[in-house]
Amino acid sequence: MSEDKQFDFWYAVNNTELVVRPSAQLETFGDTIVNYSLVCEQMDAVDKVCVREGQLKALKPTIITPTTLGQVDLQNFGNEAQAYAEWLKEHAQNLRILQYGFSIEKQEIKESIITDRMENVVERVKKENATKDDPLAAILIGVDSPWEVCLLKLMVELVQESAQGNMQQMQKQVLNEKKQYLDRIDQAFAAASREPNRINDLASMLKREGLWETYEDRFFALVRASQK
Repeated sequence: MSEDKQFDFWYAVNNTELVVRPSAQLETFGDTIVNYSLVCEQMDAVDKVCVREGQLKALKPTIITPTTLGQVDLQNFGNEAQAYAEWLKEHAQNLRILQYGFSIEKQEIKESIITDRMENVVERVKKENATKDDPLAAILIGVDSPWEVCLLKLMVELVQESAQGNMQQMQKQVLNEKKQYLDRIDQAFAAASREPNRINDLASMLKREGLWETYEDRFFALVRASQK
């Protein structure tokens, strides 16, 4: 990665401030729509402020695997944001925020130029957003170029804040699914113990699901008990 590109995205990363953060965390088992307002001072004009409003769609996170570790899939983002994403991937092993992969889609709704002081525009946007009562609304101050990196920085922070809760919910789901699976096997053994004609079906199920060696002793104990 060239030093110029690194400078470009780090300039944006270091000059991005999250003024109002969403009160809700990213969804664990579904997609999340974050409504953003990005306020940027124009570089070539005095008291000219650009307000960009749009949506960031964070697709549901994927459980950690060697292939998804550090995965950052961006859609509709520019080159500087892609360069920042590449940096995140390269440092995934050292970043807690990338304990699972995530995908982001950017949808820009509108852009307006306002003639006023920066702090006045920010306060106005904050008041407008307060009336919407949106738990997934975010207001940030960033740079006019490369402004898309500011949005990615926002999502990195939201992923970081949501990661622990998301992972706990994922692990809970895995444990529940495992319990349901084990309960189904116990029910199959119980049914075969009541109706010996089901023993062959039980054997077929265990072999089909690769569980024969695990349950072999229990199976033959059942067979012996059915012959008494």
